[in-house]
Amino acid sequence: MKILYIHNDYARPSGEEHASASLVALLEEQGHTVEFFRRSSAEVVDSTTGKIKAFFTGISNPAAARAVARKLDEFQPDLVQVQNLYPLLSPDIFRPIKERKIPVVMRCPNYRLFCPNGLCYNGKVCEACFGGREWNCFFRNCAGSRFKSLGYAVRGWAARASRRILDNVDMFIVQTEFQKQKFIQQGIPAGRIGIVPGIMPRIEPAGEWFPGNTVTFVGRVSEEKGINEFLEAARRLPEIPFAVAGSCDGMPEVADRAPANVHFYGFLRGEELRRAYLDARIILVPSKWYEGFPNVIVMGMMLERPIITAAIGATGSIIADGVDGLLFQPGDAAALREKIAELYPDVERCREMGKHGRKQAENLYSREMIYRTLEHIYQEAEHHNAER
Repeated sequence: MKILYIHNDYARPSGEEHASASLVALLEEQGHTVEFFRRSSAEVVDSTTGKIKAFFTGISNPAAARAVARKLDEFQPDLVQVQNLYPLLSPDIFRPIKERKIPVVMRCPNYRLFCPNGLCYNGKVCEACFGGREWNCFFRNCAGSRFKSLGYAVRGWAARASRRILDNVDMFIVQTEFQKQKFIQQGIPAGRIGIVPGIMPRIEPAGEWFPGNTVTFVGRVSEEKGINEFLEAARRLPEIPFAVAGSCDGMPEVADRAPANVHFYGFLRGEELRRAYLDARIILVPSKWYEGFPNVIVMGMMLERPIITAAIGATGSIIADGVDGLLFQPGDAAALREKIAELYPDVERCREMGKHGRKQAENLYSREMIYRTLEHIYQEAEHHNAER
């Protein structure tokens, strides 16, 4: 099968780019031919003119639709998979795809179809824009800028009101049952939603198990990811070494206010990232928002590390409390400290949780299992497209 993958990259490296690359690699392993059509927000992020352009192209971009049409005629795909549309593509790109009667699958790693900023978070979990109330994004200034928040609200409203996404996408891909239920609540038929968790590279086990030493936060450093609770727990447990493996670009002040027992690796990948996991005794995922599917958790499980995470959304549904990790209430730094203090000195319990996590991850999140699910979703998309 020939598949065209359409994605608007973020201005800075993100989990979405990693996820799209992993998915394409999996498809190519299975003999499919995949090409990208992509734009990058880096084109517009650093100038006032670019930001004004992004305001309008997120609502409608006929030029992007024409470029997609040319790519379709050149590549002749059997199926199109779409991920992020904003701010340089817009739902206009569906028109040339459907004019050519090509099935469309849309991967939704967040909640942007119903929440303009995609996070369902504005200092706390928030669903104020659900049910066609996108203007709350502007009134609550969810993007941290009135101009940006207005742009998010307008493009979200325009996409929903015109039904350019709902009427043109044959199958939607979400990452967890929790996310699927949120989509159903917002009117997307259950039969048009498939669940494909995050796709991990093949990860060999660590060999002979050893406990590691640090309590490690892996991922983008941001408020909704629970970095403040992480730092507070570290401050209350000065005898335990903590580490952060992730970019602080969004919160550069974090390193200055961290206690002395926190080490910052910076952004890691490849073998350096694997080493950070193996040096950890516990992987900490203290997110306060719903998340999509945090690959951090699955990679930790594959490398036999116990996970402490918040009992919210996707993160709370992946970890079985007391079996392959521990759960705490999101935003509760005191409860987080207690969980770390409970688990960290119990090396044998860490080992048992890590071993169980590896087995669970192999059963549920293997590349073979994910590909079979993805193949079924593509078949459903072809059937839905043929019935139009």
